Amino acid sequence: MTPRIALKFQVGARPLATILRRLVRVAFSLDAVLAPAATGTGLVLPPLPDDADGYLVTSLPEPMLAGLDRRGLLAFVRQRYVRYHVDLAAGEAAWLAGLSGSARSGIKRKAKKLAAANGGALDIRRYHDAAAFADFHPLARAVSATTYQEKLLGSGLPDDAASVRHLESLAEQGRLRAWLMFIADTPAAYLCCTADCESLCYTHVGHDPAHNDLSPGAVLQVEAMRDLFAERRFARFDFTEGEGQHKRQFSTAGTACVDVLLLRPTLANRATVAALRGFDSAIASAKRAATHPALTRLAKKIRR
Repeated sequence: MTPRIALKFQVGARPLATILRRLVRVAFSLDAVLAPAATGTGLVLPPLPDDADGYLVTSLPEPMLAGLDRRGLLAFVRQRYVRYHVDLAAGEAAWLAGLSGSARSGIKRKAKKLAAANGGALDIRRYHDAAAFADFHPLARAVSATTYQEKLLGSGLPDDAASVRHLESLAEQGRLRAWLMFIADTPAAYLCCTADCESLCYTHVGHDPAHNDLSPGAVLQVEAMRDLFAERRFARFDFTEGEGQHKRQFSTAGTACVDVLLLRPTLANRATVAALRGFDSAIASAKRAATHPALTRLAKKIRR
């Protein structure tokens, strides 16, 4: 049976409502996004099961959108974004040199502040094999339970048996890298990355909001990157789908991508597309209005 996927009406990180549809997900890996064929015009979709409402195509390189075979389905671009990544083959020195001066100074300042709060040194522990993952998971789960990724997005570190076993299997194959940052011997931030071909993916991440002022997630990201540069096992670090300041700041390159929803032209699906399009348009208009100088001045007065 085709799985149900939640189509979210979302403001920032906060989902307001969802519509469930049975969708075949076609997800482009970073390797596929960067392949020469990604600049072409063809995408062959798998057969659509009888019980499916349609497809959800994610990280489709934007040049391929015009040539997408819609098969008579309703097509709706739900999201446009840059898929960011780091070229690990270039080395740590080149990566650091590519960061802005403010980013480099910010990294040093945050690391120094965090070390001072932890008795003078960073406490970062690495969990890169199956035996270590067994220690990592319960500690990282405790952090994940506090994060907005879990509370608002439902995308925390999984704890159901099937997902945990999948991560364990990846660890056994050498396809998982995980890190924890401790403050006063208590886990404060975690990063759990899984391999996809030559790329290591930014799969599960989070930090305890009680430590927001210390930026443990950013510092942990930098230390993890240093480990990966030194290891020389992976060609790229993939920040996966969606944008964000963190991804823009630490990446070395990016590719314009879109997420496309393709639905059978039923009455219910037409209503779904109309609702999503209307909601997304309203949010875009609200964002534009919020940047109006008069509203910006009013917000500053209110904050005072």
